[in-house]
Order: sequence, then structure tokens, then C-alpha cells
Amino acid sequence: MTSLVQKKFGEAAADYAACAVHAEGPSLARLTELIAPMPTWRQLDIATGAGHTALAFAPRIAKSTASDITPQMLAEVRRLAKERGLGNVVTRQANAQDLPFPDTSFHLVTCRLAAHHFPKPKDFVRESARVMIPGGTFALVDNVSPDDADLAAAYNAFEKLRDPSHGRALSLPEWCALIDAAGLEPVSAEVMDQDIGFDAWVARMRCADDTVARLKEMLEAEPLRGLLRPREEHDGLTFTLREAIILARKPGSLGRTAPKT
Repeated sequence: MTSLVQKKFGEAAADYAACAVHAEGPSLARLTELIAPMPTWRQLDIATGAGHTALAFAPRIAKSTASDITPQMLAEVRRLAKERGLGNVVTRQANAQDLPFPDTSFHLVTCRLAAHHFPKPKDFVRESARVMIPGGTFALVDNVSPDDADLAAAYNAFEKLRDPSHGRALSLPEWCALIDAAGLEPVSAEVMDQDIGFDAWVARMRCADDTVARLKEMLEAEPLRGLLRPREEHDGLTFTLREAIILARKPGSLGRTAPKT
């Protein structure tokens, strides 16, 4: 699975750097609204892709570490950080389920629109908790499946046809259970709509024509039609995913984090 993810996203790295859904989506704006970091904080952004979440927090903190398994994505992070004059962004090739960082290294651990690729999401949450400082914040944003098992299976099959490296989008209750099992304390959980332009969505994964045709058939038929609400808009076929924004905290206290004056 790791090599498949690296292949698919290595080919699409530049596209993801320019993708409005990832660079400017409403879930990113909401995440930065919910979290008020201290200037002394250190952030780890897991499966950073082109680094949009890391870059959003970097101007407000001491250091942002953008990690990903795909070297081409990390190259895009470095390019974008340089363009924006962000000297406190570093990159590290890393597996989300086996992080190469010491215990209690980061005040903030984020992961946005990537966890549905992880074969072992339980290990990802456990590793995130391990590298967090007591009192630190865990922030997860990801597409979520409906609670109904049959509908969730149909949705994940749709995603996997478009992108074979897709693992499974969990439901919101499943994520909350994993976070609880890792010993993290829930802070908030909400779900919001994310509109997706179909043509750009399939183009990013270089889908073949027959795959595009099959995806359209699935989108226009039940049970996915009722879930994803496809419709023609001024810029083409559009559908709507549901993205969860989940915040949790590691038990303990950050202690004195204010900068010295």
C-alpha cells in the first residue's frame, strides 16, 4: 500500500499543491479558527501532502514539521514554504503509523484529508498521541462515511475506484472510538460539507476514460446519489462529501508555553 500511495500521489504532487479543495477548503479555515496556538508551539502535520495545513499554522508558531511518505509531495512543501518566506517549516519523510519522532515532541499534531489512506488508523492515532506533549492538541480532518454499513461500503468502493490507494473512510463514531482508545480526551467534533468538482477530482488521479464513466454511473445511481447529491453547476458536475473536524487533547498540562519577554 505504501508504494501505491507514493506512486499515485507522487504523480499528482503538483496538482495537489494547486488544488483549491486542499489549499483553501472550508475545513482548513475552520481548523485554524478552532485552534489558537502559542508562538512557542511545535507542530507535526502528518501525511501533509503539499503542506497546506502545515503552511497555514507556520506563521503563528515556532516550528512546523511537515511529514509524508511521498518525496515529491515534500518537495512541493519546500517550494511553497520558500515562496511564502516561511523559514520555520521543515520536512520529514515518515510513515503515519510508525512516526520517527521521540515521545512528547509536539504541541500540535494535525492530519487533514489523508487518514482514509492509512491501513491501520488505530496505529496512526496511537502514534499521534505518543509524540504529543501532555496537554497538546490532536486535530484530524477527513472525509467520513455514513454510519450505515452498506452505504459506507458503497461510498468507499466509489472512492477506491477513483483512487486504488484509498483505504477506508471511517465514520465519525469510529474515529471518536479510536481517539478514546488512544487515551486522548475529546474536545469537539463536527461535520461539514465539501463540494467537489468531478472533472478535477478524477483528473488528479489520472483516471482512465472507462473509470470516469463508471464513476459517473455510480454517482448518478442510488445509493450514492442520495448521499453525495450530484448536480450540474456552472463549472460542471459537482457532488458533496462530508468532512469531519475532530479535536482532542492529551491529558496533562502544557506548562509554561508563553515566550519570554
